[in-house]
Amino acid sequence: MIFLEYSIGEFSKLTDLGIHTLRYYEHEHLITPGRNSSNRRCYTDKDLIWIEFIKRLKDTGMPIKEIQLYAELRAKGEPTLSARMELLISHRKALNEQINQLQEHMGKLDKKIEFYRQEIERTTKR
Repeated sequence: MIFLEYSIGEFSKLTDLGIHTLRYYEHEHLITPGRNSSNRRCYTDKDLIWIEFIKRLKDTGMPIKEIQLYAELRAKGEPTLSARMELLISHRKALNEQINQLQEHMGKLDKKIEFYRQEIERTTKR
């Protein structure tokens, strides 16, 4: 499989992440771009897939320390498959708890909204 290579500017546009963010991710060992013959960062389609996964983990509320642990495990390869899976299972459990809590909050808000509808309807019938 052939992967295209992208400069940091191109990669920034493809990922909708700023150059400073990409450098921060590199500093935090979340990504490890290759280097070209001029020693400039170069990214591949494989990096693009990885960044999209990092963004999804962030969007779902995974703390940066856990993303770093996942990245560290990923870099170690196949021997860490079970550990990575367990990390994701744990994160999924936390997400489900958040979803359940949000659904409970939504139910309470719906009840309060319905209360106001009924009160408005009652007071306007006078």
